[in-house]
Amino acid sequence: MIHRLFIANRGEIALRIIRTARQMGITTILGVSEADRDSLPARQADEIMIVGPARSSESYLSIDRVVAAAVLARADAVHPGYGFLSENAAFATAIRAAGVCFVGPELASLEAMGDKLMARKVGIEAGLPVVPGGEAADKAEARRRAQETGYPLLLKAVSGGGGRGMKRVNAPEELDAQIDMAMAEAQAAFGDPRVYVERFIARGRHVEVQVLGDGENAIHLGTRDCSIQRRFQKLVEEAPAPGIPNDKHQALMEAAVRLTRHLNYRGAGTVEFLVDAETFDFFFLEMNARIQVEHPVTEAITGIDLIEQQLLIADGQKLGLTQAEIILTGHAIETRINAEDWSADFRPSPGTVRRALWPAGPGVRVDSHIASGDVVPPYYDSLIGKLIVWGATRTQAVERLEQALASLDIEGVSTTADLHRCIVADARFRAGGIDTRFFEGLAHG
Repeated sequence: MIHRLFIANRGEIALRIIRTARQMGITTILGVSEADRDSLPARQADEIMIVGPARSSESYLSIDRVVAAAVLARADAVHPGYGFLSENAAFATAIRAAGVCFVGPELASLEAMGDKLMARKVGIEAGLPVVPGGEAADKAEARRRAQETGYPLLLKAVSGGGGRGMKRVNAPEELDAQIDMAMAEAQAAFGDPRVYVERFIARGRHVEVQVLGDGENAIHLGTRDCSIQRRFQKLVEEAPAPGIPNDKHQALMEAAVRLTRHLNYRGAGTVEFLVDAETFDFFFLEMNARIQVEHPVTEAITGIDLIEQQLLIADGQKLGLTQAEIILTGHAIETRINAEDWSADFRPSPGTVRRALWPAGPGVRVDSHIASGDVVPPYYDSLIGKLIVWGATRTQAVERLEQALASLDIEGVSTTADLHRCIVADARFRAGGIDTRFFEGLAHG
């Protein structure tokens, strides 16, 4: 049984995990850097352990230090949240070698899904369609792949995520320079310079399926649309994905479950697809073997606590849910509120938050670790909160989002709140079913 849970993360996801663990009667120990020792999650946790200096490379990303802290804290289990070491197979191995439960999938699943080329191979084995492309070990092979896929194309880091190491190449003369940059970014971000070439679908939608598995059984909890992105990083997510024909929608969810079963997957995961906005043909991209930033929209339409499900499965329990029991109700939308100046090319805006007035009301949820007087440090991701709304219909959800954004007031740092106000006012967004090019045509309002 899990009695003492070590949380190897920070920010809003750390606070989110603390709240569910507390409801389950589990003691929480939060691993914090020196910069986060006075943060809201640190104040809410039952105990804290300092894992290192402010820089993430010496704290949240240090496997040795995090494992040592978890052992010293006498933790039964470690929850990695998202980002940092959440999908790091070496970290999961080290945690388990120390006799501590890792809240996540088995090593084989982490290794298979952590390498994009391996993920493609496993997806094909499970009968999922994939975007044409393949590995490019050097420029000569990249040129050969490019001839096969045609232009424009995407270069992607094999070990990548979050848009790092990803480059769009529009013409042959751009290829050499872009592959140099992609490999350099991949090496810097992931310690792995490998990239692969993939056909670029001009009007693509990013649609994903939330899944749960216990190693034997697997179910889905519906879809999410994450097509509003900048630099391949998500800005807005909604569930279910709007405007997709029922047969295609069902096929997407069935494909995700098929992959989950093929992997004998244990835990919560997200199977990501690229959907052609015109034909609705879909292609498997990858599986994120962890909780996602956008998990609250799935919780809103299902009423299921995904962190609780992760902890129950990690505790050795079988899925307590069947597919027939998953009822999708209404529509939910999440906007990521980042401490960034979006009018200045999304320049980070660390500093002290003089005022943080988060919205409330029917169908409104806020996941944030920031209150008035708190400091946004310069060392980490700029996400300071997530504004989630639910409505009986998508129209109602959009209206509630508009009202919630109007009452949101963050002072002291620049945020993306105004950007989201522009998005929600855009006729294309209100109609639904937009593709990943949406942001390119968004006017600054």
